[in-house]
Amino acid sequence: MGENQENTSVMHIASLVLGIISIVSAVFWYLSIPTGILAIVLGIKSAKRTGSKIAKAGMITGIVGLSLVLLLYIGMLGLIFLSNIY
Repeated sequence: MGENQENTSVMHIASLVLGIISIVSAVFWYLSIPTGILAIVLGIKSAKRTGSKIAKAGMITGIVGLSLVLLLYIGMLGLIFLSNIY
């Protein structure tokens, strides 16, 4: 019983840390996408088991990190296409 509680406590902290890494490393898609996905998955699992606010924060930071990567690279592609038109 104590082992299961310890495992979930590590999961919500890991979710938050991975979400923060995903946001900070948004320029590096090869690092940000996997950490964002892992943050969301671990946050969902931990939030279902414990209802922890840290797990929900990990999910949110993972979503924000993935959104930043998406917006950044869509913007870059838009700039490339616009520069070719003019």
